[in-house]
Amino acid sequence: MNIKAKLMAAAALAVFAVPVSSLADTADKRIALSNNYAGNSWRQAMLQSWATVGDKAVEDGVVAVADVFTTSENQATEQAAQIQNMILQGYDAIVVNAASPTALNGAVKEACDAGIVVVSFDGIVTEPCAWRIAVDFKEMGRQQVEYLASRLPDGGNLLEIRGLAGVFVDDEIHAGIEEGVKEFPKFKIVGSVHGDWAQDVAQKAVAGILPSLPEIAGVVTQGGDGYGAAQAIDAAGRDMPIIVMGNRQDEMKWWAEARDANGYETLSLSIAPGVGTLAFWVAQQVLDGADVPKDLTVPFLKVTQDSLDEALEATPEGSVANVEYSLDDAKGVIADAQ
Repeated sequence: MNIKAKLMAAAALAVFAVPVSSLADTADKRIALSNNYAGNSWRQAMLQSWATVGDKAVEDGVVAVADVFTTSENQATEQAAQIQNMILQGYDAIVVNAASPTALNGAVKEACDAGIVVVSFDGIVTEPCAWRIAVDFKEMGRQQVEYLASRLPDGGNLLEIRGLAGVFVDDEIHAGIEEGVKEFPKFKIVGSVHGDWAQDVAQKAVAGILPSLPEIAGVVTQGGDGYGAAQAIDAAGRDMPIIVMGNRQDEMKWWAEARDANGYETLSLSIAPGVGTLAFWVAQQVLDGADVPKDLTVPFLKVTQDSLDEALEATPEGSVANVEYSLDDAKGVIADAQ
């Protein structure tokens, strides 16, 4: 199935809910999303996907509420306090995109001890009582270097753009990139900056480090940073390296324009923001009494030279290539993990 068809199919599955009669056990259940950050297009798309699926589930009587809470700062202490407030408010399940894999464990354990189901995704937590949904972020980082090796057999210098410091996702992708460089030792990381998964932050960070760097053959990224890197490199008058993109609409638009102008080629990959909707359905299934493994893995979404036009057409301006998950999708992921 091509990307456009996959996105359309996923949206259709999200809209047509399962009959309420089969989900009566969760009709009075209250689910909340605890989100630590909303300052980039991926997080905005994630929140929109949650609203689309959660609001429909409430409308259909699958659950009573599907509320959303986002902290004002990306701080684990603030998110821990947020989760503690959710415990006091009596939610039956809390879905968490965590600021830290460990710093929230105390609050998560409090929630579990209160009988609340906790499902973490994207930024997962290590507390054993919680469920975890993640892609293999380490492999996502390694594959970037593998792709560059297929394009640049002689290797070269790499600039690494990292995400939010201290977050599980950033650490895992970085570890995968380091693994890739060990596997393909003709590459060398000559500079590293934090772009916070946001193109404006990445653009400033790259512009600041470029004067100190030698010629760059490739840029390895984490998502939301590719377009900013391209803008900074272009403004500096440097030759454009191969920048691995992260499925953002602005990145794909720039890529398509560069492809049409001079044959530019690259790869784009990221976790779909709709993974939050998978976490919603996993929480609903646990509340409904299903036997759900504590660790679930979903594939990351790739955009290639061949699928670029389809992905760009299906992605709203300012957003991210996305897949929203249905209840049936969640049941399939659960079954695959058992």
